[in-house]
Amino acid sequence: MKKNVLYLGNNLSSSKTNVSYMKGLSAALERTGFKVLCKSAYINKGRRILDMVQATVRFGPRMDHALIDTYSTQNFYYAVIVSQVCRLLQLPYIPILHGGNLPKRLAEYPRLSQALFKRAKVLVSPSLYLESVFKDYGYTHVVYIPNSLQLAQYTFEERPIDTIKLLWVRSFSTIYNPKLAVAILKQLLDAGQAAELCMVGPDTDGSMAVVQAYAEDLGVTVTFAGKLTKAEWTHLAKDYNVFINTTNFDNMPVSVIEAMALGLPIVSTNVGGMPFLIDDGVDGVLVPPNSSVAFVEAILKVAKDTEATQLMVANARTKVEKYDWEVVKLQWMDVLS
Repeated sequence: MKKNVLYLGNNLSSSKTNVSYMKGLSAALERTGFKVLCKSAYINKGRRILDMVQATVRFGPRMDHALIDTYSTQNFYYAVIVSQVCRLLQLPYIPILHGGNLPKRLAEYPRLSQALFKRAKVLVSPSLYLESVFKDYGYTHVVYIPNSLQLAQYTFEERPIDTIKLLWVRSFSTIYNPKLAVAILKQLLDAGQAAELCMVGPDTDGSMAVVQAYAEDLGVTVTFAGKLTKAEWTHLAKDYNVFINTTNFDNMPVSVIEAMALGLPIVSTNVGGMPFLIDDGVDGVLVPPNSSVAFVEAILKVAKDTEATQLMVANARTKVEKYDWEVVKLQWMDVLS
């Protein structure tokens, strides 16, 4: 087994970001016996890419593999650049596909996509959705390895739904459509339902102030918990009984997987990778994006049909058992062998 891994991507920690995927995976790999060097934690984007390139040149010859976090935003170009450095050094590299909008990159930038993906040892997709898209574009060397969690840290608990207590956990960013959560609360209250909403996450692009102003305009009270650690928000989740995911673009969000592990019934937009994660009506509920009406109808059904909801959350917990690190690590060990 080859054990030395250079991990290239976003290793930032700030008040405006949630804990990066890199931090979680690198820590898990190290517990399994790998030696992982992570780059880069610079906030300045130019300095960050320079640090990644320099680290690849300096440490690449001693490494067995490079992992490259690959998103659909500007970080896509970082991944292209460092992948070419890996090729020059003959260092096997493995892009990890994160961006829910990567299909657009494949369509609009075919040459850059081929430069990045074609010569990779393998492409790791945490999403069945992206796996299927990449295979449709002819990239047959895609391996599905789901986002993982330490399942023992998530206590499954069925929750009675008298007062509807909504929990939203995501970064405040326009692509995640946080205003919709407030609109859902307003419509529930206007329908005479007892309802609450707590929104957890850092303010990435100034959306939190917009959402707060929107709540004030609508005359509804929303709890804004800000950025919380995983332990903090999963503890907070004990006080809530419906998890809503309002995003317009998505891949395989860890927060939804965690909510499924905790026993929270999930109501989510039917976008991107969500139908690959949730089987509608079996282990969660999927609704059209940008529709507070559809969300409210689904939430009321979840609250009313207790027996069906209990079966749904039990199915969800069973599904996420395959995301436990003790299962997922075997797949990573195979890819990194």
